[in-house]
Amino acid sequence: MKKLKRSGRLVDMTNFLLQHPHELISLGYFTERYESAKSSVSEDLTIIKEIFETQGVGALRTVAGASGGVQYVPKVEKSTAELFVDGLCEKLENKERLLPGGYLYMMDILGRPRTMNEVGKMFASVFADRQIDAIVTVAMKGIPLGYAIGTYLDVPVSIVRRDHRVTEGSTVSINYVSGSSRRIQTMSLARRSLPEGSNVLVVDDFMKAGGTVSGMIELLQEFRANVAGIGVLVEAEGAGERLVDDYVSIARVEEVNEKTKNIRVVPGNFLTKLEKERSR
Repeated sequence: MKKLKRSGRLVDMTNFLLQHPHELISLGYFTERYESAKSSVSEDLTIIKEIFETQGVGALRTVAGASGGVQYVPKVEKSTAELFVDGLCEKLENKERLLPGGYLYMMDILGRPRTMNEVGKMFASVFADRQIDAIVTVAMKGIPLGYAIGTYLDVPVSIVRRDHRVTEGSTVSINYVSGSSRRIQTMSLARRSLPEGSNVLVVDDFMKAGGTVSGMIELLQEFRANVAGIGVLVEAEGAGERLVDDYVSIARVEEVNEKTKNIRVVPGNFLTKLEKERSR
């Protein structure tokens, strides 16, 4: 890269940091990249840090020592999160979403990259300090959510499936009880997809009683994994006894009336959890 003026360095450095969340980048990398002195790079990072924090983009952490450097940690402002959550609740209340059995159509939300990116950043903001090694989610609708969060936490995504695939090699399978239907179902995870002892964030797109999430937690015990957190895009109220209780949800469905086609959706516990994490 050719030598840049400060304005050019600031633009390029900001773009680089935004594309590499949670990655520890040495100052030496930037000095070589821009052919600049460490003092100049440090001054640039101070400017970027101030802008990130005042604009609610995130935090810029400095790690001292020979193996240290700088790390961009995505964060979301409470006011920004409130606007997004309110907008999501409004979309979910559209009566055209109602499907037979009281289910809600959500693929337009899960299939929109910009929306999933916002959700991913929100969850990454809550779980930023949990030392997560991997995301675990269930196919198929949990995949876009899992990858969105994994992008902002800079961790791989492992996909739990309900059927075995030859291309994934040997798998670990368990039988679990579905929370809502109380049926016995099977889920499996490829042995090579998750190292033993990993700190895992379990995510799901929709949770009623929590049977699927509970099943994933049970499956992870076979990998001696530690569940560092649970993230749910939408939870349903009044689904009977919950099988999981410590989770973060963006929205909560309080009522679905198939006869009147009335859907009432309110914010989940995300905003409360966000405040609690920041007060630690």
